[in-house]
Amino acid sequence: MMKKINPKIFMTLAAIALTLAAAFVLNGVLDSYLKRILNLCAIYTIISLSLNLVNGFTGMFSLGQAGFMAVGAYSVAIFTVPIELRPSSFYLVPMNPFLARIELPLIAALLLGGLFAALFALVIGFPVLRLRGDYLAIATLGFSEIIRILFTNMQSITNGALGIKNVPPLSNMFLIYLAMILTIILLHLLLTSSYGRAFKAIREDEIVAEAMGIGLLKHKLLSFVISAFFAGIGGGLYGALLGTVDPKNFMFTLTYNFVLIIVLGGLGSITGTVIASFIITFGMEWLRFFDSPLRLFGVVIPFFQPGLRMVVFSILLMVLVLFFQKGIMGQREFSFDMVRRLFPRKKENAS
Repeated sequence: MMKKINPKIFMTLAAIALTLAAAFVLNGVLDSYLKRILNLCAIYTIISLSLNLVNGFTGMFSLGQAGFMAVGAYSVAIFTVPIELRPSSFYLVPMNPFLARIELPLIAALLLGGLFAALFALVIGFPVLRLRGDYLAIATLGFSEIIRILFTNMQSITNGALGIKNVPPLSNMFLIYLAMILTIILLHLLLTSSYGRAFKAIREDEIVAEAMGIGLLKHKLLSFVISAFFAGIGGGLYGALLGTVDPKNFMFTLTYNFVLIIVLGGLGSITGTVIASFIITFGMEWLRFFDSPLRLFGVVIPFFQPGLRMVVFSILLMVLVLFFQKGIMGQREFSFDMVRRLFPRKKENAS
């Protein structure tokens, strides 16, 4: 006899198929502005999930995501720009002859960028992950800046401060949302495995976890490397979406956006991170009118000027954090049982 498919698995697969179908349809319907925002939501989701793996699920405090993004973005830019267009970008210092002859498809460059980012994390992780708390945050932030400064000075490879232009633009929503869904699935499988349980044990109490036989450095390093891999993938998609890669795009302040997302969504929640990524990205765009002068009945309102958007956005976030101190989802995950509880069935009257 054939086993019945678990309804939750069926509904999950249906939700994935519906998301990809919607992305495919909307890609040909929406204008470039809305597509860019929705694509940015998906890319921010990938990067925020990578940060939540370290900060939320493993209990470390890393601020190096912008550096790993830069590794992924530059990998995509270096290997996907058409060979004939590279001299127009590398006009001060010629591109390294070995790299100048290599051109890869986007997916191969994305995977290569993720692997390079993971390699950087492996090198950085051995000395850094022995630190804890604020010291770890400062060290990872410093290494993120070191990566950015290295890329600023490696002119024959990264074109220095001028950046790399003519990156083949990526606006395909289906591809970006497929990458987002694959990231969610892979992280879910990781976190429900024995390694994921070890990560959570380290988050709750390192001493008890070590007493249970969990290798602290090994599992911290594994979490850090996997996080960097997905951050590199997200950075590569980000660079392809922008169509240009510049060191200024990866300032350390960029990491704060992702810290904000995982705190608002819930440290230790995959679905909370997804929800917060869309809320914050759309919220930043929706509030953009506060930065433009407002005229009512011929009178210019003096408060509407550049910078007001961030003030309003910060106030709204403070209100949300006050009411949701553990984030929107806390450490919980969205489930179809939660939806079912919102619509309780009425008890049938006994006949």
